[in-house]
Amino acid sequence: MKSVNVAVIGLSHQEAPIEIREMASFSEAKKIEATSMLLDLGIEEVIILSTCNRSEIYIASSTLDEDIKLVKDFYSRYFKSDKISDYIFIKKKDEAINYLYRVCSGLDSIVIGEDQILGQVKDALMTAMELDASKKFMNKLFREAITTAKNIKSTYKISENPLSISYIGVKFLKEKIGDLSDKKAFIIGVGKMGKLALNHLLDEGVTKIYCCNRNPQKIKELKEVYPSIIQVEYENRYDYIPQMDILVSATASTHTVVKKLDLPPITKKLYALDLALPRDIDPDIALDSNIVLFDIDSLKKTSEENEKLRNELSEKAQGLISESISEFHKWKKTIKVDNTIKSLNERCEEIHRDTISYIYRKMDLPCREKRIVEKMLDSALKRLIREPIIALKQIDEDKKQSEYMKVIEELFDLG
Repeated sequence: MKSVNVAVIGLSHQEAPIEIREMASFSEAKKIEATSMLLDLGIEEVIILSTCNRSEIYIASSTLDEDIKLVKDFYSRYFKSDKISDYIFIKKKDEAINYLYRVCSGLDSIVIGEDQILGQVKDALMTAMELDASKKFMNKLFREAITTAKNIKSTYKISENPLSISYIGVKFLKEKIGDLSDKKAFIIGVGKMGKLALNHLLDEGVTKIYCCNRNPQKIKELKEVYPSIIQVEYENRYDYIPQMDILVSATASTHTVVKKLDLPPITKKLYALDLALPRDIDPDIALDSNIVLFDIDSLKKTSEENEKLRNELSEKAQGLISESISEFHKWKKTIKVDNTIKSLNERCEEIHRDTISYIYRKMDLPCREKRIVEKMLDSALKRLIREPIIALKQIDEDKKQSEYMKVIEELFDLG
């Protein structure tokens, strides 16, 4: 009997540019269709994981190399593009297992340790199980990978060390100010960085957020999503700054948009966050004792330290992954003997039926005695095969295990 092995064939952010990943993305409907097609090709177990950063097909197979080729060819045919094959990666056996664990744990993500991928892997497994495409082998592998990822998350808390400059900036403000919920914030520029800052300030409970942008239409569009924000005309920005507790500037301007010479007197503490490059805020405003200014460089240092820490923690996390994979391999060795054990149990059941039938023909026993005889015979037969089964499961060497299986099958006439 050939042993079952695992492989992953697909595209990820490591090898494939976004335009290729978009081309090979599986919608929910496509996942169902593609899974069915792959099963029809004779592949034993299939799980499709498709996110914005990866499109991957995991398979379990006893004819691994042939099925890997089938899946690789399938990608190009299904998505009708020859370009895809240039970017496809293939990992099999131990390399594929380790890769799955790292994907699950967020260690293969663009942002190391991110949490979203774990839920996406769970969903991929559930979909495959509902389609009856994932059976004993893959169910066990994915569940162990998911459990290990949760263990890594709770043990090392990798995702709790933020890398986003805007997120770090808002956290800096919270550390300096404390509770932000009763503070007024002013955001100049609502591009990507400005929107992120807006989200983080809202998450911290800030309810009074003023926004301005050189193009006022962008504020109007933003108000449809965040109706609580207060629109300020760009030209009037200096009139509002002295009223604020927090100032965030994140424009794409090539020159300073908050100049010290144009800034009215600041009579209360103002925390300013300059998220632009080149800088939006004149650094000389920090000469005012009422103004505390953070720029990208001061925040970037924290981001880089956090990234370094994440990388160190990911190396430690690999230790937990290796332990779990070792346990999975022990389990995998036991499933190799499943058919032999099943045949052995069936042989015992056959002997049990024949023996009971013979006894009942020869003896007229009351119901109570019949039940006792049946239980005793069942117990005796189980005791007979218990030791061989335990010994068979505990053999580490593949060749020796195969020899033992053959001996048992011959001795008990399981052919």
